[in-house]
Amino acid sequence: MNDITTIILTYNEELHIERCIKNAQQFSQDIFLVDSYSTDNTVAIAESLGAKVYQNKWENNHAKQLNWGLENLPITTEWVFRLDADEYLVDGLIAEIKEKLPTLGTTVSGVVFERKQYFLNTLMTKGMIQMNMLRLFRYRHGFCEERWMDEHIVLTQGKSIQFDGFFVDHNLNPLGWWIEKHNNYSIREAIELLNLEYNFLTPKPAAAQQYEMSADAQSKRDKKKKYANMPLFWRSFLYFIYRYVFKLGFAQGKEGFLWHFLQGWWYRTLVDAKVYEVKKACGDDTEKIKHYIFQNYQIKV
Repeated sequence: MNDITTIILTYNEELHIERCIKNAQQFSQDIFLVDSYSTDNTVAIAESLGAKVYQNKWENNHAKQLNWGLENLPITTEWVFRLDADEYLVDGLIAEIKEKLPTLGTTVSGVVFERKQYFLNTLMTKGMIQMNMLRLFRYRHGFCEERWMDEHIVLTQGKSIQFDGFFVDHNLNPLGWWIEKHNNYSIREAIELLNLEYNFLTPKPAAAQQYEMSADAQSKRDKKKKYANMPLFWRSFLYFIYRYVFKLGFAQGKEGFLWHFLQGWWYRTLVDAKVYEVKKACGDDTEKIKHYIFQNYQIKV
């Protein structure tokens, strides 16, 4: 078995957790859940499958939860894999990890994989922009940066390489759940875009900033900065056209239309609407912006 500990963050994931753990057992020595006091059968299912469950209060931040796990779990393996409960690795990637991981030199501290997306139980293959994520890293050689959205695992030493295989995000909840989730995400994304313009978030310590230059994270940040400089509302429309027309998203029928419309246009228009709402109420007064976000969305920035 690979010298890997898999960490899964959970809250009420009884729909997914058995699939996730059984998948992780194929490549992991140990499996830990960092659970935010689930009220369903998540913990019972996980323990029945042999996973070890540790509970920690949720502070509305995935990075804090994962970093708590890295600091407090009794990890004894050389490598750590961070996996969401609704994700799993395809067989080809599991075989690749088993073959390649023991051969990696000591200068390699992280492994990047492509993440693919299911939507309405359909694997989205058209109109997609490749998403690469560092998910496997040497224990104590990485941590999760704390950001409002799109937080990444970054390495404190060593370099990363990319494997050929991929893992998938395959959530089984209904469409209404997905819409509610993205409505909640939209204010966090709006905060990120507003901060790119007004720079009102408290800067992170210099010691943390120096680790934020991984290629995949930096590429996403550069693209987000370019997107932030485009006109409100037009940018979400153009992004949808790029994905649905030029990247051939239309080739996946109704599921393709719904995915690119909802995730590529509706969601990003909703983000822009919240940016517009905040600007209309507060102008460019950053103290007013922070107060407005706290008063109306209960988020302290």
